[in-house]
Amino acid sequence: MSEALHILKRHQLSNTDSRRTVLEVFLQSESALAHQDIERETGERFDRVTIYRTLQTFIDKGIVHTIPTADNGTKYALCRENCSEGHHHDNHVHFICDVCGKTSCLDDVAIPSVRLPEGFSVTKIDMVVNGICVECR
Repeated sequence: MSEALHILKRHQLSNTDSRRTVLEVFLQSESALAHQDIERETGERFDRVTIYRTLQTFIDKGIVHTIPTADNGTKYALCRENCSEGHHHDNHVHFICDVCGKTSCLDDVAIPSVRLPEGFSVTKIDMVVNGICVECR
């Protein structure tokens, strides 16, 4: 069984062409992807709405997580094994290269704890570091 099929089965999702194809695009990528990156990689096989719905399903099921970008956009990256439906555990730093735009998950760099004033509660923390990647240096 392919890795994409295994992930779909583990998350109790039906094996549709769009889900399998989008998941395979993520599995072949070394960095996070924007919606338009996925559109480009899948060609004209799926329309914009199908890709959007597929991504939203993957977020809901804990398969991918979102990364905010400086231009108020969003990139998507595969979650680690311990994410599940409604419970993302991707508390790591994301790095965006200022030269090539490649976005990487820095799994070994934890987001520092944040002390909030009394009465406040954390629902999500995003930490993005911009700089120059190894390939562009």
